[in-house]
Amino acid sequence: MSKVNLMCEKSFSEADREIVDMFIEFQQALIDKDLDKLDDMVLDVEDFINVVGKYQSKNEFISQIGDGALTYSNFDILNPTVLFDDDNAASLIANIRLAVEINGKELRVISNSVVSFQRVDEKWHIVKWDN
Repeated sequence: MSKVNLMCEKSFSEADREIVDMFIEFQQALIDKDLDKLDDMVLDVEDFINVVGKYQSKNEFISQIGDGALTYSNFDILNPTVLFDDDNAASLIANIRLAVEINGKELRVISNSVVSFQRVDEKWHIVKWDN
């Protein structure tokens, strides 16, 4: 059962829906601690930003998911908007309500998120998750 909820009444174009669906899949991979999927979905970038605004590498971020330092349990994606810079770059802007445990402390957060995507070899990847 998915713990990722899209809370939005608008309809999306096919291109927008592809980005929204990928972000939902990313959120579910965080909850499931699916490290292989996360590794595949996120490009190797130096400054990946996590939910508490910490800049870190992709590998550090995924490592924190794997070792339990970051444990996500629920996401509500509220009224996302997708913007395309060109055919190979897009951003998803949304408020996200989430539950996360960070080093044993549970937080319930509503964040203003901007998620940057880049298409490489016909496949979308996340390059930044800015909260």
